[in-house]
Amino acid sequence: MKPLLEAWTENSLSDLALAGGIIVGVLLALVLLRIAVSRALRALAERTAMPFHHVAAETVRATQLWLLFPVALYFGTSALELPDRLEHLTGLAAVVGLMIQAAVWASRFIKRWFDFKAAQRSVQDGASLTALALVSFLARVVVWAIALLLVLNHLNVDITALVAGLGIGGVAVALALQNILGDLLASLSIVLDKPFVVGDFIVVGDSSGVVERVGIKTTRIRSLDGEQLIVPNGDLLKNRIRNFKRMSERRVLFTVRIAYETPPDKVARASVVLREIVQAQPKARFDRAHFKEFGDSALVLEAVYFVLDSDYNLYMDTQQAINLEVIRRFRDEGIEIAYPTQTMYLRPAADAAALQPKSTGTP
Repeated sequence: MKPLLEAWTENSLSDLALAGGIIVGVLLALVLLRIAVSRALRALAERTAMPFHHVAAETVRATQLWLLFPVALYFGTSALELPDRLEHLTGLAAVVGLMIQAAVWASRFIKRWFDFKAAQRSVQDGASLTALALVSFLARVVVWAIALLLVLNHLNVDITALVAGLGIGGVAVALALQNILGDLLASLSIVLDKPFVVGDFIVVGDSSGVVERVGIKTTRIRSLDGEQLIVPNGDLLKNRIRNFKRMSERRVLFTVRIAYETPPDKVARASVVLREIVQAQPKARFDRAHFKEFGDSALVLEAVYFVLDSDYNLYMDTQQAINLEVIRRFRDEGIEIAYPTQTMYLRPAADAAALQPKSTGTP
């Protein structure tokens, strides 16, 4: 193998000039190619309005000339007489540069694509934004990890032990962080399956409130009392979740008790009155009204209707209006609303004595 200095001196000035020209020409061609492809994709994106073309144009603009310089250097030095080791180094540098550039392109494409998806989401949808950012970060980590392993492999580094070590280390880390990873996967499940979103009123176990934020590890819920509940995502999905925000309508059952002295025709009339009262409400849909049963101290009427909205305040306003109208209409109809009472029947003394057990005269 010739010494490096001797190898350079064996090349004439014309050879060096030719090599320099090739290097400059290749770099100039790469610059022009980047500009042309970027403009073509941008023009295509403006015509088609497809997100892929916008993201592809952004990806092309991520081309780094300093990473492609080893490629130009490799083509330029091909016109020179160089030692085998130096030729091998220039070729290796070109391959490594291309690998890193490919990783840069892939990383930029992933980031821009998820940024575009996040821009389409509402700012209030914190769960989706968090999940998209997390998936984008993990995908880019995987891209750079693969690129690093490929570079090390081309540098003749034995990556078998490294991959095995990473596998064992990954298992150890997963065991140590299983609770955190469980909450992380639960967060992705919440975002993808959407059992609830920010702004929904939910009931989980003995906790209830409005969802304020779905994070990577925890979900924050503002309770009716005002305090903030912080619940791990893993624990959240282990329970039954009741989402009241997604109710299209609310079923309401209520009872009215009337006095036992009410005549049968007025008992029947009471059910009709309940139906008329409910049907008069603008946001209610009548279902049924019946004389249900004989209670301990009153005749029990049962009515069912649906509030045509999930708003709790609307439900309470409607029920209040029904209750007030029940008082007015029953008073007009001569139907007495009962209240809890007990009637005691006292027997005369003679009847009470007759009920006493008689003596048989046996001592």
